[in-house]
Amino acid sequence: MAKAASFVSSLSASPVFFQAPLLSPSPPHSISTHVLHHQSKVPALSRSLSLSLKYLTCNHRMKSGCARRLSLLRVNCLPEQTTRETEENSEAKTPTSASASTSTSSSYSSDNESGVTALNWVAGLGGLGFLETSYLTYLKLTDSDAFCPVGGGGGGGGGGSVLNSDYSVVFGVPLPLIGMLAYGAVATLGLQLGSKKLPFGIGETDARSVLLVTTTSMALASAYFLYILTTKFSGESCLYCLTSAFLSSCLFFITLKDFGLKELQKEVVLQLCVAVLVVITLNSSYNALQPVSTSLAEVDLPFVKTEVTTKSSPLAVSLARHLHAIGAKMYGAFWCSHCLEQKEMFGREASDILDYVECFPNGYRKGTIMAKACTDVKIEGFPTWVINGEVLSGELDFSELAKASGIKLEDLSQAN
Repeated sequence: MAKAASFVSSLSASPVFFQAPLLSPSPPHSISTHVLHHQSKVPALSRSLSLSLKYLTCNHRMKSGCARRLSLLRVNCLPEQTTRETEENSEAKTPTSASASTSTSSSYSSDNESGVTALNWVAGLGGLGFLETSYLTYLKLTDSDAFCPVGGGGGGGGGGSVLNSDYSVVFGVPLPLIGMLAYGAVATLGLQLGSKKLPFGIGETDARSVLLVTTTSMALASAYFLYILTTKFSGESCLYCLTSAFLSSCLFFITLKDFGLKELQKEVVLQLCVAVLVVITLNSSYNALQPVSTSLAEVDLPFVKTEVTTKSSPLAVSLARHLHAIGAKMYGAFWCSHCLEQKEMFGREASDILDYVECFPNGYRKGTIMAKACTDVKIEGFPTWVINGEVLSGELDFSELAKASGIKLEDLSQAN
């Protein structure tokens, strides 16, 4: 006991910046020791202090029968310099963690923005394709053309002969109608994926798979139709066909880019199945067709003067005289149904007053060139009006013609 007391006294006299523990009063037969603060420049001091206090406690218990108890709280003694270095390192790591978190968030935000942009493109291009195929579906169901393109027989740049051929139907269903449904589905999926609002409880992964399958089918079908166009309709161009092929190809590559390599590996089997199904379906439909030539290269149309059967109204006669007076001209072709409909709108008497220019006065066949008066105007389709120097294509009603000619239709009505 004397040795322990001597050891503690030597520690107190030593200049090691030791702050003695505070003893608080405790209930009878119990003494509690609370260490508030301890700093040491010598790390070994902590171990020495702990051993000495344990020695005092055990020896005191043996002699006093545990009448008094000394409670020891463990104290971690670190050099002051080491503590400061630890705090500095901790502060230095904190900005790094925050920076990493910010970087991850920024990367996610960038990827999310990129995904939304891709889906916006999908929705936009799908919407354009829907409008085009809706228009073509209307023309197909009504058995009409928007206007008669240069080339004869409803063919030429517009692709009328292609759109009216047997290849524009798959198992009795108009091809534009199928395209309209496909483009509509793609546009809808693009919008719903972008807004994260999918119907019928469909998951995002499943919706993206459906989108990929649909665009793959459309792109493959467009490639097949381009092959048909070059082999079965040589010498012709089809603006609507090329536009649809361009849109479907863009949709396919945009959707494909949105998938990662690992995701594409999972979808490759499904993609191959879809490709095989599309080819088999189109081949089965077109193999049953009889080989009928629809190329304009074999078309030979002799010139026929068209006859107008309707009677002219006073308003039609007045408008025709006004158009004749200002030098307005109508350019057309004898085989163009829209040119005849435009004349029927005026009636027999009024159409005779109009300045009408026939662009194929000698008939139409391979190698036929339009009349010079028509080529000078650079006509793209029939009928074409040239009013006050302005070139207008397609059928025009009386109000449009009056406006283009600089007169109000009401004034003509009052004059009658």
